[in-house]
Amino acid sequence: QVQLVESGGGLVQAGGSLTLSCTASGFIFSPKSMAWYRQVPGRQRELVAAIEPDGATTYVESVKGRFTISRDNAKNTLYLRMNSLNSEDTAVYYCNLARPINAWGQGTQVAVSV
Repeated sequence: QVQLVESGGGLVQAGGSLTLSCTASGFIFSPKSMAWYRQVPGRQRELVAAIEPDGATTYVESVKGRFTISRDNAKNTLYLRMNSLNSEDTAVYYCNLARPINAWGQGTQVAVSV
């Protein structure tokens, strides 16, 4: 059974930083392209960043230069380092495969205060 457990969110002031973690289980992590998504109430879930098995990364334009996605295959863990946070980054953040499957975790809330 696939499980994705996100953590690391919280309340932070604008300009601050957070690092999110996602622990994956129930599938072989290392050969999978993985991604972070975020969702604001009333809006569609948005892909924020993705990482390939070889470490290649892609980002949505709004977070380029501020967010860094990484992975530790030995720990089956995906990370998202978020710097220079602003109010538009406020959302619930989820991890999933880059081609998402119907196994969404509970997400982790990020709230940025101005």
